Amino acid sequence: MSTDPEATPADPAPADPATAEDPGTTPATPEPPSDTAEPGGAQAPAQPGTPADAAPDAAPDEAGDSEEPGPAGTGETAPEAAPALSEAQAELAAQRVERERIARRKAERDPVDAGGKLSGRAADLLAAVRAVESGAKAPALTFDEAPAAPRRAAAPAPPQPRPQAAPRPVGDVSAVRAVLVRGGAPEALAGPAAEALGEGAADRLAEDPWLLLAVPGVRPAQADGFAQALLGPAAGPADERRGAALLGWLLAQAAERGHTALEAPVLEKALAQYGVPAPAETLEAGIGDGAVLVFHEPLGEPVAEDEEQPVRILVGLEEHALAEESLADGLARLAATFSAAADWEASGTGAELVRAVAGAGLVTHSGGEAARAEPLALVAAARERGLRTVLAAHAPAPGAVTVADLLTGAQGPGRDADGRFELDLLVVLDAPQLDVETAAALVESVPDGARLVLSGDAGVLGSAGPGRVFADVLAARAFPHVVSRTPDPGPIGELVSGIGVGELNQVDAPGKEVVIVPVRDAGEAVHRTVQLVADSVPRAFGVPAEAVQVVTPGHGGPAGTRALNAALKERLNPGPGRFLGFDPGDRVVHVPAPGRALPARVVSADAEGLHLDAAGARIVVPRERVESRVRHGWAVTAHQAVGSRWPAVVVVLPGDAAQALSRDWVYTAFGRAERHLSVVHGVDQALAHAVAQVPPKPRTTRLTGLLRSLTAAQHEQP
Repeated sequence: MSTDPEATPADPAPADPATAEDPGTTPATPEPPSDTAEPGGAQAPAQPGTPADAAPDAAPDEAGDSEEPGPAGTGETAPEAAPALSEAQAELAAQRVERERIARRKAERDPVDAGGKLSGRAADLLAAVRAVESGAKAPALTFDEAPAAPRRAAAPAPPQPRPQAAPRPVGDVSAVRAVLVRGGAPEALAGPAAEALGEGAADRLAEDPWLLLAVPGVRPAQADGFAQALLGPAAGPADERRGAALLGWLLAQAAERGHTALEAPVLEKALAQYGVPAPAETLEAGIGDGAVLVFHEPLGEPVAEDEEQPVRILVGLEEHALAEESLADGLARLAATFSAAADWEASGTGAELVRAVAGAGLVTHSGGEAARAEPLALVAAARERGLRTVLAAHAPAPGAVTVADLLTGAQGPGRDADGRFELDLLVVLDAPQLDVETAAALVESVPDGARLVLSGDAGVLGSAGPGRVFADVLAARAFPHVVSRTPDPGPIGELVSGIGVGELNQVDAPGKEVVIVPVRDAGEAVHRTVQLVADSVPRAFGVPAEAVQVVTPGHGGPAGTRALNAALKERLNPGPGRFLGFDPGDRVVHVPAPGRALPARVVSADAEGLHLDAAGARIVVPRERVESRVRHGWAVTAHQAVGSRWPAVVVVLPGDAAQALSRDWVYTAFGRAERHLSVVHGVDQALAHAVAQVPPKPRTTRLTGLLRSLTAAQHEQP
């Protein structure tokens, strides 16, 4: 590695991992917050015992961060009425139909008796559940261990037509706005609040001000200030309404960080941090009211009948728990309903994968970027045999449809009368990017007898949404797994492979494929980045500036995406920003939904909105959605870059990013480069420390246990 495109190779010495603290081993507990801003930017006093707010496990690099408009106290604006359905809303609507079908199927099942040997907190929580089942309170859906045998999933409902957005009554928004004004909250929150709370939003909000936490971007301290303004002295930290709202908010925040559930003690600790005086009672009340679900997960190997099975009590939101169970059912169904194909002989690239798919309905495949050739070879072989085969990917890729477009029907095969895809083999690339709800909708749409291949690089950043689907399926060890032996080539491949096992190695780069550019501060980092993109890399390597991608840990800060994009625009496409900061020719990222970042270029703008060209496809982003859905795209975060590669990549590591680095972040960012990688290095030994000692943040999920139970039951059947 060298220090400049025209310099001799050099590399910073790695840190000594034995002397470094490991920040990646802390439990996933929501941390006490620090933001004290109240609605409307006022510093209204928070309730006694209420710390300032911060999201649990917050990190600068939010996956596909779209920055929804209208958080209280930010000064940003929010739409006051719902426009025509966006692409993201259409996708969510399709998933909602699927979840409703899953819920109906779940409701038809017989209850499962479990937990007879629980004691302590587990017994207390289970008692709350049994009280619900006995009719003491409104019924609540609960989860327990998987049944003894896998259940055949009912056929999906026929695909629903894409719903058309009905205009929200102006009176609803106006009434909500009046309540917000009384409580000192920004009027701009009226539209999002009316949408989040639905019918009767104004009356509900006036009766329970803490429901404001359902609006994206609103923090507990802001909701406390709003409640105090509306209710006066009655708005205390012990209010049951406050505890219920905080419980739902904490689980929603955890889902944004990838968890499908949280352990009961973790939730109780978080509630206590926000000043709830009786967190255990608040949690049990939420279970009894059906606001959250509780279930227990056995720990370790099964024990004898006269012994007590260790368990952990998990609490989660209904939609995530239902999706996780549906996904487990669907994967087990596919593994059990395929027909073996003994004549699938293969040699050469992907031969091992082809043979595995011949004998199994569900196969997992892992490897680096070069290993993508193996599922592509499988697709070719399957089509030669006359199989209806579909290749899907997280981001746009040659020969593949995107998972999002496959689910909405914009691309891919049609569906049969039962609502399932008309295909024999579905190969999914970038499987680590599947969140649990997307994966459940996808698997439920694959017909009995068809085959599914989940392929991906296990070292990259995980999904933007809740769950760790690919990792959980691998951990279950219930299905055939093919590990690619194809190494990523060249100095970049060698560097990234080492990072994957926790080693930041010095690599020989005779062609200056890897270059280190040391910087002293953020200002110099921005200056050198612009110089690399606009001049050094195109001149030294023949890669045009439009094919050079900048990757940095976060959006904010003096060397985040905003600062870098402003500097790169000034150099590469200067202009006044005639349409909400954008000009024709600007390189942008379109974020139709969290976790989806589509590179595009601005073509024009008119009264209809911002017109984009995304790899030849024309996209029109309505004016009211531009601020939250479009960013300049010369510089992106690693989460936004995952699934895509560029001829040259400049990774910017300013000094203030040291705490945000982790092994999977570095692995993902460095692995986006095909021919050349420049590292603008300002974090000293923090880079080596992150690679050696900061593993991916853990996620609390249930899928692995469900799969093990279901597949074990399959093997026990005669």
